[in-house]
Amino acid sequence: MLTGLLCIAAVLLDRWQGEPRQWHPLVGFGALAQKAEQLFYGPPQLSAAARRERGIEAVILLLAPWVLAAAILAWLPLLGTLVALGLLYLAIGARSLGEHAEAVATALEADDLPLARQRVGMIVSRDTDELDEEGISRATVESVLENGCDAIFGALFWFALTGAAGVVLYRLANTLDAMWGYRTPRYLHFGWAAARLDDLLNWIPARLTALGYMAVGPQPALAWRCWREQAPGWKSPNAGPVMAAGAGALGLALGGPARYHGQWQTRPALGQGLAPGAADIRRAVALVRRALWLWLAVILLGGWSLA
Repeated sequence: MLTGLLCIAAVLLDRWQGEPRQWHPLVGFGALAQKAEQLFYGPPQLSAAARRERGIEAVILLLAPWVLAAAILAWLPLLGTLVALGLLYLAIGARSLGEHAEAVATALEADDLPLARQRVGMIVSRDTDELDEEGISRATVESVLENGCDAIFGALFWFALTGAAGVVLYRLANTLDAMWGYRTPRYLHFGWAAARLDDLLNWIPARLTALGYMAVGPQPALAWRCWREQAPGWKSPNAGPVMAAGAGALGLALGGPARYHGQWQTRPALGQGLAPGAADIRRAVALVRRALWLWLAVILLGGWSLA
């Protein structure tokens, strides 16, 4: 029961305060990860196996102390509850996700494509300098759907299952994946451990997120069909179910070719229906918010039934 109340409190705190504007711990962790990369990456002549071993060592060194510290602090009377609440609040980014998406939608409605490209470039990794309105809308909706899992539901899942230590492990691993989990020449081997750990930690949350989108979306049958038929062809085992179900739930056509780091990538189609526009960005944010309230209700009822 306490876990459910802490989840609700953390979500409300995020909605009230949003992310810390200064001194966010994840920013500091990112800087620490950059230093660890410089220390562990090694010379260019290293073999793929050696590079992968160094990446594994860097992940362990970066994660273990913080996860252990969170576990110890969470056991302290009273203070442990406050620590757990604070850590979950810092791990959740629901308000920030909505604000970034709203900023893109506002720029599109003002017909300011350069500003919209700049703003969507803050939340996606693809190249945005030549995107038109449809491309900007598609990138934003996809980001909202995918980051619903990464920035909200994954954190709630691991907190509900394992408490403060779990949410710290999840959020820091997710941050390392965002920094190192690319199939580029530099990170293909060094970032292998970060990417695989993030895949493992997100496997169940991603499917529960897709289930949530399907449950609260206006087209649940289409969401299920898109999830079942389209997700297996997506490059990411976790982003596929989340975005396919979300696209189907909204009745939108997502996916398709996109350019990353100057190279075009062929991506399968996701969803079915109309091409997305500025209004659909807000529909995607609303879908994530409805799924969030469903998650909180399930967590609270689950805690109540076990009390």
